[in-house]
Amino acid sequence: MGTRWELHPDRYFDPDPTQRGVARELYGLVADLPIVSPHGHVSPALFTRADAGFGSPAELLIIPDHYVFRMLYSQGVPLEALGVPRVDGGPVETDHRKIWQIFAENFFLFRGTPSGTWLKQELIEVFGVEEALTGESAQRIYDQIEAQLAQPEFRPRQLFERFNIEVLATTDAASDTLADHQTLRESGWSGVVIPTFRPDAVVNLDAPGWRGALEALSASVGYEVDSYRRLVQALEQRRAFFRSMGAQATDHAALTAHTCDLTEPEAEAIFARALKGEATATDATAFTGHMLMEMARMSIDDGLVMQLHVGSFRNHNAEVLARFGADKGADIPIASEFTRNLRPLLTKYGNDARLALILFNLDEDTYARELAPLAGHYPAVKLGPPWWFHDSVNGMRRYFDRIMETSGIHNTAGFNDDTRAFPSIPARHDVWRRASANWVAGLLVRGLVTMEEAEEMVRALAYELAKRAYRLEDIPAMQSRKSG
Repeated sequence: MGTRWELHPDRYFDPDPTQRGVARELYGLVADLPIVSPHGHVSPALFTRADAGFGSPAELLIIPDHYVFRMLYSQGVPLEALGVPRVDGGPVETDHRKIWQIFAENFFLFRGTPSGTWLKQELIEVFGVEEALTGESAQRIYDQIEAQLAQPEFRPRQLFERFNIEVLATTDAASDTLADHQTLRESGWSGVVIPTFRPDAVVNLDAPGWRGALEALSASVGYEVDSYRRLVQALEQRRAFFRSMGAQATDHAALTAHTCDLTEPEAEAIFARALKGEATATDATAFTGHMLMEMARMSIDDGLVMQLHVGSFRNHNAEVLARFGADKGADIPIASEFTRNLRPLLTKYGNDARLALILFNLDEDTYARELAPLAGHYPAVKLGPPWWFHDSVNGMRRYFDRIMETSGIHNTAGFNDDTRAFPSIPARHDVWRRASANWVAGLLVRGLVTMEEAEEMVRALAYELAKRAYRLEDIPAMQSRKSG
C-alpha cells in the first residue's frame, strides 16, 4: 500500500487559532445539513432505473468531465488517449484501465486546484480510498472503485439518498420532452429531481446547430416556428410545460450582459435573416439581448427564477471543437460589463420584486464595482456564487471580500454546484460550507457580529439562501405533487 491519504479536519480554515476554532464550531452546525442543488448538469437519466450504474471508474470520473481532461490536455495528453469521443467517430482509447493509469500518473497536476480538492475528497469519502492516487497505486484503486460501483449501495439513487440531497435541478433544452423526468415521477422513488428550462440553443442565433434546435422546438410544440412571434409563443408554451413538470428556474448563457428592447418589426426582421442564413454578428447580439428582456417578462408572468451566466467565450480552441465537439474544456473567460449592458432590462423590470434574476459572471473585476451595487439596490437582482473557474477556496474568499459588504448576504443566492460530476456534489458543497464558516468566523473574531448572528449567517449561506432564491422552500409540497 502506498502513502496514506487523509483529509485535514481544519482544511480551508484560517491559520489563526482563534478564527480557526470559531470556524470549526460554525462549520459543525452546517456540515450535515441537507444539500440543495438548484443548478447543475447531472443527467436525469442517471436516476430513471433503480438498478442503473455508473459504468467504469473512467466513465464516471474522467471521460465525461472536462474539468479533468482539460488539465491533462494542457500537458500534452491527447483527448483520444482519455477516451473522449470524436465527432467523426474515429478511434479513441477504449481500455478504461489504460485511461485510469494515465489519469493516476498525472494526478499530481491537480494539486492546489479545485478539481484536485473535489476528486481527493470524493475518492476518500465516497469510495473509501485510503492511499494516495499515483501511477503505482492506480490499478489497486481502480479495482476498489470498480468493485464498489458493482454494489447496490453505489447505485445513483442510493448515493442521492446517502448524500442527503433534498432537491437536484437538471438543465434541459427548451425542446426536451422531459421523458426522463416523467419516468422519475412515475417510478415512485422519493428523490426530488426537477428540470430547468434552457433556451440558449434557439434564442442565441449564433449558437452551433441553431437551425436544428429550432426544428426540434417546432416538433415539440407541433407547429413550425417560422417567425419571431411564433418563437415567443413556443417558448411561453414550453415554459408552461416545464413548470408543470416541477421546474423552478430558467438558465441563460450569453457572452455579454447586453440587453436591448427591440420593436416587434425589428425582431421579426432579424429572425427572418437568421432563417435565410444571413444574420450578422450584430444581429445575433441584439437578438440575444432582446430575448433576455423577453425572458424576464415571462419570468414575471410565470414565476420561474431567471439565471444569467455571462462571460464565457465558448469553444475557444477551434481544432478541439472540430474534432471533439462543444464543451471540451476550451471555454475561456472574457472581461464583462453590467452597469450599462443590463440597464435596459433593469429599467423595465428591475424594480419588480416578482422577478428573481440571479447573475453569474467569470470576471471578478465586476464583483465590487458593478454586481454588488446592482444586487444591493434592485429588488429583482441576486448574485449567484463564484462560478466555474472561481468555484474554489480562494475564489470564494475573494467573492466574500468583494461582494458582501455592499450587497449583504441576503442579496446572494447561496451555493449551487453547477456540476455534471454527480459524485463530486458533497465535496463541492463541503468546500462552500467550510469557506463560509471561515469567512463568518473572521467577522466574529473582529467583533463585527455576535455568535448568534454568526450562526444564523452560516446556516443561511449553507442552506437557506439557495432555497429562498430558487423558490424551493416548499420541498415537501413538491414531493407530494410528484408522488401524487
